[in-house]
Amino acid sequence: MHLRRAITQRFREFRRFNELETFPIGGYLKGYDRSRFLGDTRAGVNVALLAFPQGMAYALIAGIPIQYGILCFIAASIVGPLFASSRFNSFGPSNATAVLLLGAFLALPMTEMEKMIALPVIILLSGAFLVIGAYLKFARLIQYVSRTVITGYITAAALLIIANQVRNVLGFSIQPSSSFFEVATRTVLGVTQTHLPSLLLGLLTAGTYFLLQRHLRNLPNVALTLLLMTGVAFGMNQADMGVATLTAISMGDIGMARISLDFETVQTIASASLALALLITLEACSIGKSLAARSGDRFRPNQEMFALGMANISSALIGGMSASASLTRSSLCARSGAATPLGNVFAGLIVAGLLFSLSGFIQYIPRPALAVLVISIGLSLISRHQIRIVSRSTRSDAIVFYATLAAALFLALDTAIYLGAAVSIFLFLRKVAAPEMVEYGFNPSGELTELESNKREIPEVSILHVEGELFFGAAEIFYEQMRRVCDDPNLKIVILKMRHAHHLDATSVMALEELCKSMNEQDRYLLISEARKDAIRVFKKSGLIEVIGRDNIFPDIPSNPTLSTSKALRKAMKLLGGKQADVKIFVGSSPQKRKKEEDNGEKPKEEPA
Repeated sequence: MHLRRAITQRFREFRRFNELETFPIGGYLKGYDRSRFLGDTRAGVNVALLAFPQGMAYALIAGIPIQYGILCFIAASIVGPLFASSRFNSFGPSNATAVLLLGAFLALPMTEMEKMIALPVIILLSGAFLVIGAYLKFARLIQYVSRTVITGYITAAALLIIANQVRNVLGFSIQPSSSFFEVATRTVLGVTQTHLPSLLLGLLTAGTYFLLQRHLRNLPNVALTLLLMTGVAFGMNQADMGVATLTAISMGDIGMARISLDFETVQTIASASLALALLITLEACSIGKSLAARSGDRFRPNQEMFALGMANISSALIGGMSASASLTRSSLCARSGAATPLGNVFAGLIVAGLLFSLSGFIQYIPRPALAVLVISIGLSLISRHQIRIVSRSTRSDAIVFYATLAAALFLALDTAIYLGAAVSIFLFLRKVAAPEMVEYGFNPSGELTELESNKREIPEVSILHVEGELFFGAAEIFYEQMRRVCDDPNLKIVILKMRHAHHLDATSVMALEELCKSMNEQDRYLLISEARKDAIRVFKKSGLIEVIGRDNIFPDIPSNPTLSTSKALRKAMKLLGGKQADVKIFVGSSPQKRKKEEDNGEKPKEEPA
């Protein structure tokens, strides 16, 4: 009994530490009234009318039966909001995850039957990764994945979506591929097989959808377009024009999924599941933060990640596809006035009702019409504004964008995400792993200034200003720069100004230790000035403070920035045997006070070093 109580208490403490709530929806339901119910109902109806055709479209993108997309929305939108922090995020299938799922499917060394058996395992595993990541506060690390990587991935995904649907509009089939260039090449070679009635219906769908979007934007235009084109296709097929339609959904195929968790299958799909979990988190957190900022709500990324994990687990269990947040559905939910997460729960229940009542109608929906709507989704993903920003802002961003884009066009999409993130991190480390070292001396006026070409007014003492990151990636470069400076045979004392040196770690401590010992063996000295509290803490814990000498480290004094270096110079003169130097440093006055003194005609105070 005591053991169970102790375990329960530890679990509660762990959950509080991770800022996760079991059912945060309870906070929204306090004081739930009629006005909130009406807002949630309105949002639920609007989102459901968009989600039903979207579910079919995203399943078509992923190359799986259309019921997988609908079932995913039903499960994710009913279960996910119970654990979510956002009242607007609409969980279910999304374009990015659908394309990644397509790429993962095409890359798996399995038969079609084996892939469909592996699908729920992929989704279940990605859900498990999301739940574990939420407890480990992984969502906070997502900020280190560059938006440039996501822009490159989404752009390539959009091109692959469009390329994969052109064949449906033209009315012929090609061998599937996860490479944009392979799909585009096969499509071009198959143009001679174009089915003219399918092309005609596709053009009519595009024109109808464009007009509805332009003049009746607030209506569920995707559903309206599909409804109108289904009627047109029915008439064309009555005239034996042979327009392809969707496969009917058999209600007998809907039920609990069969999940086989054998080691070999898990090993094969682990990479795809991890990439899915990463992309889902990036997509949902980006959408959730944006909508929360507009509404003034509080958004908790780890709580949202946990909700997405539960949504994917539930989707896997009933035979759905991967679930993420959708920008179009989430924005519609917010515009429709959703007061609580129940708006999305209502949407899931409405779609469930539509599935059971309209399952026999789905077989009349024309493939060319649905393909055109999927292409419109793909086109909406290509943001020229974002591409212009990431390709022009910096050279590093441009390299990351084009590397991710090229990898996503030629390789599997999950590989492209990893490659893009790796290139982004590499370029960042390369940028910060070059600490800037500037040598300072004193001009004839007694002012501390940067020296030109290593000229020193006082050859025995060198003041080096270290600016930048001193973590493991920069430590070796720092050591080599310091060693070159110390090669001067006349140099006796080096003073390191470290106010702007950041993130010291074990590697940089060992580099400083080696440098100090090397200088001491040659009867030279290393002094540290302007050392911040975090640097001194590292010196103490590592024992470096004893190697350098406590008397040789001078803490930073924010109220008097030059005093620390002034004290270090006095110590340097003492170590040189009291040799006098005509050096002066401004001390005792803040920049504001010094300016006031100058304005009043007073001479700034100086102190000899």
